[in-house]
Amino acid sequence: MTERKGTAKLDFLRRIEQEIQAKWDKERTFEHDAPTTAGETSNKNKYFVTFPYPYMNGRLHLGHTFSLSKCEFAVGYQSLRGRKCLFPFGLHCTGMPIKACADKLKREMELYGNPPQFPDEEEEEKEKPNTSDEIIIKDKAKGKKSKAVAKSGSSTFQWDIMRSLGLNDQEIAKFAGAEHWLEYFPPLAVKDLKQMGVKVDWRRSFITTDVNPFYDSFVRWQFVTLKDRKKIKFGKRYTIYSPKDGQPCMDHDRQTGEGVGPQEYTLIKMKIVEPYTAKFKSKVFYSSGMKGKNIFLVAATLRPETMFGQTNCWVRPDMKYVAFETATGDIFICTRRSARNMSYQGFTKENGVVPVVMEILGQDILGCALSAPLTSYKIIYALPMLTIKEDKGTGVVTSVPSDAPDDIAALRDIKKKQALREKYGIEDKMVLPFEPVPIIEIPGYGNLSAPLVCDELKIQSQNDKEKLVEAKEKVYLKGFYEGIMLVDGYKGQKVQDVKKPIQKMIVERGEAMIYMEPEKQVMSRSADECVVALCDQWYLDYGDAEWKQQANEALKSLETFCDETRRNFEATLAWLQEHACSRTYGLGTRLPWDEQWLIESLSDSTIYMAYYTVAHLLQGGVLNGQGASPLGIKPEQMTREVWDFIFFKSSPFPKTDIPKEHLQRLRREFEYWYPVDVRVSGKDLVPNHLSYYLYNHVAMWPSDNAKWPQAVRANGHLLLNSEKMSKSTGNFLTLSQAIDKFSADGMRLALADAGDTVEDANFVETMADAGILRLYTWVEWVKEMIANQNNLRTGPADTFNDRVFASEMNAGILKTEQHYDRMMYKEALKSGFFEFQAAKDKYRELAIEGMHRDLVFQFIERQTLLLAPICPHLCEYTWGLLGKTSSLMKASWPVAGPVDEILIRSSQYLMETAHDLRLRLKAYMLPPKSKKGDSKPPAKPSHCTIYVAKSYPPWQHNALSLLGKHYRSNNGVLPDNKVIASELGALPELKKYMKRVMPFVAMIKENLEKNGPRVLDLELEFDERAVLMENLVYLTNSLELEQIDVLFASEADDKVKEDCCPGKPFSVFRSQPGVCVSLVNPQPCNGLFSINVEIRQGDSRDSIIRRLAKVNRLIKDMSRVKLMRYEDPMLGPRRVPVLGQEEQGKLPISNKSVFNINLEEKRVTVADNGLTVDIGDTLVYLVH
Repeated sequence: MTERKGTAKLDFLRRIEQEIQAKWDKERTFEHDAPTTAGETSNKNKYFVTFPYPYMNGRLHLGHTFSLSKCEFAVGYQSLRGRKCLFPFGLHCTGMPIKACADKLKREMELYGNPPQFPDEEEEEKEKPNTSDEIIIKDKAKGKKSKAVAKSGSSTFQWDIMRSLGLNDQEIAKFAGAEHWLEYFPPLAVKDLKQMGVKVDWRRSFITTDVNPFYDSFVRWQFVTLKDRKKIKFGKRYTIYSPKDGQPCMDHDRQTGEGVGPQEYTLIKMKIVEPYTAKFKSKVFYSSGMKGKNIFLVAATLRPETMFGQTNCWVRPDMKYVAFETATGDIFICTRRSARNMSYQGFTKENGVVPVVMEILGQDILGCALSAPLTSYKIIYALPMLTIKEDKGTGVVTSVPSDAPDDIAALRDIKKKQALREKYGIEDKMVLPFEPVPIIEIPGYGNLSAPLVCDELKIQSQNDKEKLVEAKEKVYLKGFYEGIMLVDGYKGQKVQDVKKPIQKMIVERGEAMIYMEPEKQVMSRSADECVVALCDQWYLDYGDAEWKQQANEALKSLETFCDETRRNFEATLAWLQEHACSRTYGLGTRLPWDEQWLIESLSDSTIYMAYYTVAHLLQGGVLNGQGASPLGIKPEQMTREVWDFIFFKSSPFPKTDIPKEHLQRLRREFEYWYPVDVRVSGKDLVPNHLSYYLYNHVAMWPSDNAKWPQAVRANGHLLLNSEKMSKSTGNFLTLSQAIDKFSADGMRLALADAGDTVEDANFVETMADAGILRLYTWVEWVKEMIANQNNLRTGPADTFNDRVFASEMNAGILKTEQHYDRMMYKEALKSGFFEFQAAKDKYRELAIEGMHRDLVFQFIERQTLLLAPICPHLCEYTWGLLGKTSSLMKASWPVAGPVDEILIRSSQYLMETAHDLRLRLKAYMLPPKSKKGDSKPPAKPSHCTIYVAKSYPPWQHNALSLLGKHYRSNNGVLPDNKVIASELGALPELKKYMKRVMPFVAMIKENLEKNGPRVLDLELEFDERAVLMENLVYLTNSLELEQIDVLFASEADDKVKEDCCPGKPFSVFRSQPGVCVSLVNPQPCNGLFSINVEIRQGDSRDSIIRRLAKVNRLIKDMSRVKLMRYEDPMLGPRRVPVLGQEEQGKLPISNKSVFNINLEEKRVTVADNGLTVDIGDTLVYLVH
C-alpha cells in the first residue's frame, strides 16, 4: 500500500469514536437484563446472538473480527427494529495449545537459558520437524495448513513467537506458567473489542477452565447430565492420536489436518508360500525371527468386495518395508509408517511398540508366491509397480485389473515389456497366465469395466496419469453404487450392499483385519505425526441413532441462510460417530466422575450460550469468576439441583440456602433470552463445533425444542488484499492494528464490504482507506447542509425530482431492510449507503431549482439510521449534529413511505437518455473520415431536437404483439426462436424487415430476463415527453447546448419514425449561426473584464445571460446580472469607465428585448417596445 500523505481525517474519526465509546460506557448502553413483568417475559421481543469464543493464546486478528462483525451488525439492526438485544462475549482457554506453549517456553529456558541464547540457523534447521507435507490436498472444508501454523509466522522457537507479539524477554518468562496466559490475553481482547465499539454486555464475559469456579461448575453439571442420559460412554475407540503427547489429538490441537478423521481399511493378509524366491529365501535364512513363522504381505483396501478379482499384488522395488512380529506371532510386511499405526491398534504385543524383525527392500519381495483370500487363482505373485506412495496404506497394493484402471494398465505393461520383467527377475509364469476376472457387472461398462474404459481412452501405459484419473472417475463411483456382483454367494446383489458382509466374513475367517489410519496427514502442535489409535477414553456417542435423529430434527428447523451450509451440516450429521471428549493434558474442567481426565475444548463449548444468560449475576464481569458475586452466591452453592432449577423449567426448587428470589431471577434470565436466535461462525466449524452445538442442545433439552438453536450463519475465511493472511509473509492485521490504521468505522465498513457468502471474503485496504474518505466527506456534507439550511428550497416538495428522490429513499429503505434481515451486509451496505448516497448525488445534480430542505434532512436522518449498524460511531455523532437528544442506539428503523416504481423508472429513463445524448454528441463532434486525414471536426452544436415515440414502428409493434401473446398463453415462457421466426415470416407486412426483426426479438428476450414482462408493453408506462420537458434545463446545461426541443416522432420524417420507439428517443444536433459580441464588465476587481459570446437570431436577455454564465463560472445567481448596451455604440466602448459610475452612458436591456442578427454584415440589433437599435460589437454586464 502507498504511504498516506496525512492522517487528519483518520484522526477525526478516531476522536469521534473515543468520545462516543465513552458515552456508551457511561450510559451502560448495551447492558440488558430480562424484564421483570410477566407481559414482557411472555411476549418476548428479544434477539440473542453469539459468536464462538476466541482462543486466548494471542491478540484477536482480522479473521476473528470478520466473523464477529456479522453478530455486531445484526445486533445494531435488530435493536433499531425495536428488539431487546443481547450480544455476550466469552473467552476460551480450554485445551492443549496454551499449556503446550507454556511448556515449550519452560523447555527453551531449561535448554538455552533465560533469556535463551538459541543456536544459529544451521543447527536450527536440523531441529525443524519435516514440514514438507504440511500443505495437503486442498478442498473447501479440510486439510489446509492450519491456522496455528499460518499465524506463528516463520518462527521456530516459542520465545521468538512471543517476541513477534511485541513482548520483551522479561515479560515472556512469565508465560512459562499457563495461568499467566489466562491473565494477560483476555483483558487485551476485551480492550481491542471495546475499541471496535462492539455492542457487547461485558458483565456476562468470562474465561473457561477450572480457574473460573462458576464456569467449571456449569460444565461439570452439563457432563453429569449427559452421562445420566447415556450420551457419554467409555471404551476403546479409534481416534486420531499423538504418540508424542500420549493422548488423542482433537481438531484444535492440530498443526495440520483439521477435520481429518480415521479412515477404515480392510487389511488383506496375503501369505508368502514356499518355494521362496532366492532373494527372499536368503533374507529369511539369516533372520531367526522369521524362520518357521507365517509371513504375510498385508495390503490395505477400501474395496474388500473386489478381492474376488485379484490376479497379483504390487510392491515398489525401491521402497523400504519392515517385517514385524504381531501379537499372534505372525510376521507382517508393510511400511514402517503403517506398522506404527498398527502398533496402536492392538496388532502388536506392546501398545505403540513395533517389534521389527528386519528391514527389507521391495525388490527382495518381488516374485514371491502368495496365497490370497477370495481370488480364483490358487497362487498369485508380487509384481513391481513404481507409482506406489508411502504416505497412504501399507505400501503393498492388491491388484484387481477387472475393475481398477491402474491395475490393468500396470499388468498390461509388465505383460508387454519383457525387459521390465527381466530387470526385476519376474518369470513369465508369474505374469502371462493371469487375465482379469469378471466379478462385477456395471451398467454401460459390462463385467470388465477397467479394460473397457482403458481401451476407450486409449491408455497405453501406467504413465498416462491424466487419462487414468479420468478412467477411475468413470468406473469407481458407478461401480460402487450401480454395480451388481457376479460371484457365487453374492450373485445379483448390489456392490454397496455386500461390502460390509464380505469384510465381516474374511475378518472372521482370519484372512483380513480392520486397519485404520488418518484420512490425510495430521501433525499435532508438538510437531508429531499422528496415528489412529485404539484408546480407552470417554466419548460422546454422536453415532447413536436416536440422538442423530434428534439432531437432524433440530437441523430441519434451523435457518442456515444458504444451501451450502445446510448441505455441510447434513453431510456431517451423516458421518459423525463417537467423539472423544476426554484427555489427560492441557487446561480445562475435570470429568466429575473420573478426575484423571480433562474435558477437551470442543466438548466444553457446546451449550455455554446458556451460561451467558446468568453469568452477569454470578460473576459480575470478573473474567475468572473469582470476584464477589452480585447475588452473593458462592461457586460451591451451585449444585446440580441448582443448575437443574435454572435451566430445566420442570425441575423442582432445590434444597439450598440461596434465596428463592435469586434463583427465580436466574431462571427468568435464562427463560427470557433462550434460545440463541443466531450463532455466527466460520464455515470450518460446521463439521465439528457447530454440529456438536446442535447435538448437545437436543440432548440437554430433548423435549423442549423451543430451546434449540434457531439459526446459524456461517461465513468463509477472510483474505487480506486478495491473499491468505499470514504472519510469515507480513500479510496480517490484528484487530488493534486495523483500528489504528483505518479507525473502527473505516474497518467496519471494509469488513461489511468484504463479502457475505461461504466463499472466502476479501478485506481490501484500499477500500478501507476509501471508506475513511467517504465517511469524512459524508459528515462534512451534513455539517454544510446544517449551516446552509436557510438557503435550501422550502414550500411544497412536489417537483419531478423531489418525488423521484422521495421514492428512491423509500425503495432504498425497503431493499436495505431485506438485506439486513438476510444478514447480507455487503448488499445492505451497497443499497443502504453507496446507492443511497448516489440517489442524493443524482438529486443534487438534477434539482436545478435547488434541493428541498425537508427532503435533505429526511435523507440525512434516514442515511444515519441505515448505516448505523455498520458504522455506529459516526452515525451517533451525526445523530447529535441533527439535534437529537437521546442516543441513536435507542432510535427506530425508518418507516418507508410509498414507492412509485414507475416514477423511479422514468427517472432511470431520464439518466439513460442523458447518457445516450452525451454519447451521440461525442460521436457528432468526431471529424468525418477522410482519406487525406486533414478533416476538421464539426463546430460544437448549439441546438438539439429530441424525438420521442408514443408507439413502436409497425414492424416492431407486430413482433411485440406476437411475443406478448405467446408470453401470456405459455405461463411466462417464450417459444424457440425458430417458431417465432416462422410465425413472423408469415406476416406479409414484415417481409422487408426480416433482417431486423430477429435481432429485435433477441434484444426483447434479453431485456425480458432483466426487467420482466413490462418489456412487452406496446406503450411506455409514463409520459416520455413530459419527463424530458420537466428536466429540459438540466439536459440543456449538462450538454452545454443553447436549446433543446422535444417533439413527437410522428412530426418527423420516415427515417426518424423508423429509428424511434418508446423509451428510445432519437436526437438530431445542429449548430445555429451567430455573431460574436464582446461582453465587458467595468466593475473594479473583476478578473474577467471582457468575454466573447455569440448572439443568435431571436435571443432574449436571459438566454444571453445564461450563455455568459456558462463561460464566467463566477456567476452563481443569474438574477443578479444586469445586461446593458451603449447609448452610442461607436464611441461608448472607447471611453474609459469611471469608478462608481459604471452605468453612465449605457441603457438597460429589458426582459422583453429580442435580438436580431445579420450574418452577412456581422451586425446585431435589439428590438424593444417597437424600437430597433444597432448595439455595435460590445455589450456591458454588471454583477450586483
